[in-house]
This record gives sequence, structure tokens and C-alpha cells, in this order.
Amino acid sequence: MSRVPAPDVSIRRGRAADAGGILALEAAFPSDRMSARSVRRFLGVPSARVLIADRAGEVAGALILLLRRNSHWARIYSVAVDPRYRGCGLGRRLVEAAHGLARRERRQGVSLEVRADNVAALGLYRGLGYVEAARLPAYYEDGAPGIRLRKPFGRPRRTRR
Repeated sequence: MSRVPAPDVSIRRGRAADAGGILALEAAFPSDRMSARSVRRFLGVPSARVLIADRAGEVAGALILLLRRNSHWARIYSVAVDPRYRGCGLGRRLVEAAHGLARRERRQGVSLEVRADNVAALGLYRGLGYVEAARLPAYYEDGAPGIRLRKPFGRPRRTRR
């Protein structure tokens, strides 16, 4: 599979019309895919933010960020990038946009789970400051282990008057 140069992409909020594009991204995964019902639910609930990497009206990537009311942490539930655009920085842009949302929602940081064998994703997250919080044996549907990662934001500095 040949890689394309970094595409001209904007990051925007997901909408109901994006469900098909998100499901197409999910189809690229061999297991642990979201159902159409789950995707529609995430697009409609107030505690979730769906971010879309939009390339000329095409869903090139998607991220689901959960913002539960009683949690101080945001949680990245899913990140998916079209295989044609992997390695172009779209995953990083989506995760950084999620960080901005979590900060605006006054969260202490972001957590996520990733397959222990997903070297590319682990490299991305560690490069963005995520640290291992827990090992998760047999976490995924196919029995693969996972790793819980966290990125604390730290406390904002107060300015003196």
C-alpha cells in the first residue's frame, strides 16, 4: 500500500451524516469494531465528542472522546485513520484536538487503552506525553493484552497580580 503525502484536512465536530464514514474506518480493524448503533449513539450523546478529520467532505479519520460528568479525566474511546492516510499525522492532530477539548472542559488529563502490540499507536501516545497506568491482560475481544495510558495536563499556573 502506498502512502500519500499529508492531505489537506480540517478537524471538525462529528455529525450524524458522518456515521457511514466512521463505520468504513472501523471496517479496517480486524476486531473490536464499533457497531452502527454505537457510532450513532456517540454522535448523539452529550457526554461524547466525535472529532472528524475531514478531507474534502471525506472522513479521513475519527476520534471519540468521552467526557463523563463525574470524572476529572477525559477518555479517548477510539481513534481511527483511513489506512491511505496513516503516517501523515492525522492521528496526532485528532489526539491534540481532543486534548484541547478536554482542557476546555477543565479535565485533569486524558486516558485511553491501546493494544500492547500496536507499536505505532504506542509511539504516538508516548511522544505526546502519555505514560503507562496499567497493564490489561486479555483486554481485547480477541484476547490480546492492552495498556492503559494517561496524560496528565498538570495544574495551570496562577499569575500574580
